[in-house]
Amino acid sequence: MRGQRLIRAMGIGLVILVMLAAPVSAFSQSCALCYTQAASATARLIAALRSGILVLVIPPMFMSVGITVLAYKKRNQFKHDDDIRESSENW
Repeated sequence: MRGQRLIRAMGIGLVILVMLAAPVSAFSQSCALCYTQAASATARLIAALRSGILVLVIPPMFMSVGITVLAYKKRNQFKHDDDIRESSENW
């Protein structure tokens, strides 16, 4: 059990390391309209773009994390020892 946790932690660490090592341009879509709007923008529009990005990214991220946590907590809800014993006796 402890070895499995260590392997899982190492896997998560490796994924994080790969994400940090990847170039930033790999994560952008280089939208021409976004680029031209940002290049000709005033300070107020740039602030609006930044807050808009946060509004579009943060809530879905928290919802995804919440669903993942709920799924993790409920993963063994339907697994009962009685069902396992009954099925092995029927063989």
